[in-house]
Amino acid sequence: MSPLKICHRLSNEMNGLDFAPPTAFVYNPLDYARKSVDQYLKRWANPGVEVMFLGMNPGPWGMAQTGIPFGEVNAVRDFLRIDGAIGKPNREHPKRPILGFDCPRSEVSGRRVWTWARERFGTADAFFKRFFVWNYCPLAFLEEGGRNRTPDKLPVAERDALFEPCNRALVDLVSVLKPKKVVGVGAFATKRIQSVLPDVDVGTILHPSPASPAANRGWAPQAERQLLDMGISLPKSSTLD
Repeated sequence: MSPLKICHRLSNEMNGLDFAPPTAFVYNPLDYARKSVDQYLKRWANPGVEVMFLGMNPGPWGMAQTGIPFGEVNAVRDFLRIDGAIGKPNREHPKRPILGFDCPRSEVSGRRVWTWARERFGTADAFFKRFFVWNYCPLAFLEEGGRNRTPDKLPVAERDALFEPCNRALVDLVSVLKPKKVVGVGAFATKRIQSVLPDVDVGTILHPSPASPAANRGWAPQAERQLLDMGISLPKSSTLD
């Protein structure tokens, strides 16, 4: 099964799930941002990568807007060279509108990830020859007041129903891409990899969220040290070195 088919199946499975309060709005960017997601997978999901990075789920100003993991608008358009038309979720929170590539806000996590990739590797082509980036869960959850709700905060029954198709998609994607190592971006993603893929070589790096005091003290150098400790070599960069 191709990455595209894995993604489309996962999107359809997500649309069949139900969530109760305090979850009030659920965004599935694999659905309403399918054009940009398809571009990303066709262009950058290359079998035989060295490392697959796995994040948690979409942020409201990143993947929720563009469909791309850690999908800060400027990075997706300028570095990844993706600009597909973005639709709308079925129900949209007035405080968290989906504006696609017209979104004026910059997601900090995504900006940190893709700025590092650009400064260290120079081009997206060079980065994706060795790496691929994906999110374990494709859904964004919002409470009535607009607060973001992460998958680990869902009730057990909802979480189990969500994790089943997400697990299957992760297993299938790893089977297709055959990365030498799967690296969780943050503790949640790392635990999911360890649970779902017990036989793969698993690593972890610090999550770039601005909610993390450690990440705010210089995310890129810390993440690089973690990668080097795993034996993952990095190219020289006049910008960072």
